[in-house]
Amino acid sequence: MRLTKKIFLTSMLLVCAVALFAAGKSTAKKYNLPKKELVVTCADKKKVTIVAEIARSEEARNYGFMNRKEIPDGTGMLFVFESDLILRFWMKNTPHPLSIAYIDRNGRINEIFDMKPYSLESVEATSYARYALEVPQGYFSRAGIKAGDTIDLSPAL
Repeated sequence: MRLTKKIFLTSMLLVCAVALFAAGKSTAKKYNLPKKELVVTCADKKKVTIVAEIARSEEARNYGFMNRKEIPDGTGMLFVFESDLILRFWMKNTPHPLSIAYIDRNGRINEIFDMKPYSLESVEATSYARYALEVPQGYFSRAGIKAGDTIDLSPAL
């Protein structure tokens, strides 16, 4: 009887260890999104390059920048949707403050909002958008990027 109990406990520990390893592996996988250089053309014709991770799948879009503590200026995440929608984003499990640009199907930035870390409050677009680009909070402003500027999205499509 004791041997059976010992085998059971050892088996349960092994199952838990495998589950923890798999959970860590799936989290790591989410960080391996393809990266593309996106060029923003500002109203004054200045060009700004942002290296963006491309989140196409529903799983990647839902996970986004969750649990990322550091996101350098000049980098971001582009969320690609299949159709034009009124997009809504929140900051669940996201410790780094972000700014988000809602972008139409032609690459025009419709609007930009700041988002608070860990907030469950939705930040909703006021018009239809096909894409959303998240960057470190304030980066759009620091780089001179504003609503009305355009992004060449062809590398991400």
